[in-house]
Amino acid sequence: MTRAQTCHPLDPLTAAEISVAVATVRAAGATPEVRDSMRFVEVVLLEPVKHVVALADAYFFPPFQPSLLPRTKGGPVIPTKLPPRRARLVVYSKRSNETSIWIVELSEVRATTRGGHHRGKVISSEVVPNVQPPMDAVEYAECEAVVKDFPPFREAMKKRGIDDMDLVMVDPWCAGYHSDSDAPSRRLAKPLIFCRTESDCPMENGYARPVEGIHVLVDMQNMVVIEFEDRKLIPLPPADPLRNYTSGETRGGVDRSDIKPLQIIQPEGPSFRVSGHFIEWQKWNFRIGFTPREGLVIYSVAYVDDGRGRRPVAHRLSFVEMVVPYGDPNDPHYRKNAFDAGEDGLGKNAHSLKKGCDCLGYIKYFDAHFTNFTGGVETIENCVCLHEEDHGILWKHQDWRTGLAEVRRSRRLSVSFVCTVANYEYGFFWHFYQDGKIEAEVKLTGILSLGALPPGETRKYGTTIAPGLYAPVHQHFFVARMDMAVDCRPGETFNQVVEVNVKIEEPGKDNVHNNAFYAEEELLKSELQAMRDCNPLSARHWIIRNTRTVNRSGQLTGYKLMPGSNCLPLAGSEAKFLRRAAFLKHNVWVTPYARDEMYPWRRVS
Repeated sequence: MTRAQTCHPLDPLTAAEISVAVATVRAAGATPEVRDSMRFVEVVLLEPVKHVVALADAYFFPPFQPSLLPRTKGGPVIPTKLPPRRARLVVYSKRSNETSIWIVELSEVRATTRGGHHRGKVISSEVVPNVQPPMDAVEYAECEAVVKDFPPFREAMKKRGIDDMDLVMVDPWCAGYHSDSDAPSRRLAKPLIFCRTESDCPMENGYARPVEGIHVLVDMQNMVVIEFEDRKLIPLPPADPLRNYTSGETRGGVDRSDIKPLQIIQPEGPSFRVSGHFIEWQKWNFRIGFTPREGLVIYSVAYVDDGRGRRPVAHRLSFVEMVVPYGDPNDPHYRKNAFDAGEDGLGKNAHSLKKGCDCLGYIKYFDAHFTNFTGGVETIENCVCLHEEDHGILWKHQDWRTGLAEVRRSRRLSVSFVCTVANYEYGFFWHFYQDGKIEAEVKLTGILSLGALPPGETRKYGTTIAPGLYAPVHQHFFVARMDMAVDCRPGETFNQVVEVNVKIEEPGKDNVHNNAFYAEEELLKSELQAMRDCNPLSARHWIIRNTRTVNRSGQLTGYKLMPGSNCLPLAGSEAKFLRRAAFLKHNVWVTPYARDEMYPWRRVS
């Protein structure tokens, strides 16, 4: 007998569950001082083992798919309920400067706002040595206030003609790891300084006026400036009427008026169906989740084949890290190598699309719930956007003999969110197509992180974009983690990865015209062998293949991984940021599945 449950095992934690998890951990603190010093960096769902997901999809949640579980003699044994959900908490102690990971079982949760009750149980807790968790918006605000109140800093700003601290912007950046002085035994930030020109213009682009020559190091645990030096007086870039991002009239210009309205309407509604976090569209079905670090997560991706039923494609898809190294050796830019997911959190910095959505047509929104630094629950309304798009031609052909033509329009389903990390905006999109293709896309917008130029100077390592202002060269690396499951039920391990390269046939009896070339496959048999790089010269790509199922032509079924425009780090092999980002040294890494290997990382020693 199937039995509906309130939350699917892969649903993001509800606001009530987050509150229960926080209250449970706080209550476990040994003393009032320990409890008061707890700062809650992250509270997320501890994703269950794949068998539990299969059990839920088979018997507890529509569309009820018993085929996901292996057949057993005498029929399946169906439990009356699923195991309790669990939360994983990253907790920082301001008192001891320690980071700990807690696992809490959410035994029973009722919405406290409706007079319900809640209960949680600590399963484990562990102090993780020699690490610092991501910084929080509360810390950013406190750091800015501390720096602006520091007398030597105020004096340095006076030398640059700035007396009004309300004009000053202090952006804390993680110190990174350039030397032993940056070791994570201390919680450090090295802020970048900018300055607006008008305190009554909230939309002014302060990033257009970087303040250079000032070195500041802040102890974020105790919120004190521990190093300060006014190293070089570089004039502020002059105010520029084109610096702002407000409408044209406020910049002395005129916005375009010669573009006609474009309306996207769906009078019969959308073609997709949504039940909670489960989505169905054009033979596709999948679940969506959301985490503070990754943002959007796509789960249990499958395609319904009319002849073969539901065919799994992937268990989990997401962007797990993002690294932005700068290529300017001058201070302070050589230290700029942001890990925007691990150090800040893509999800925690996501937009509420109520404030302005870039999607058109019929839109379904999803909210996201997070903990703030002190353990309260915050909600980003309309955080994830789901909608359909027309995508041009899917297929077309015209017969020259008959003059008859056929064309198919392409429709795609897009799931997306947008986040702001300091000056940059990033839009993350997962597109699902009618021909079975899945596309991951990242759109960059926002504002460049700039540097100031002394009068008459240029920079070899950047581009001059306005008087006294240049944009240092840099790269953006987006790291996707794909837990593939091509034609595999949860727990099955029938996938392998082969690399395909185009080879030129040697001249000889098999190539008398010297025109022959072919695709050569190589099975990647080990992690050491499977550290691979893109190679457009050989049209290199990879196939995730099932070893036990074949298509109608007798070939093993698979999904092709097609790399887009790509490159490796352009910095030297001894660059300091590569000590933490060694995973950037190759474009593709293939590893066996391990439940606790969620993110790329390398311990610095």
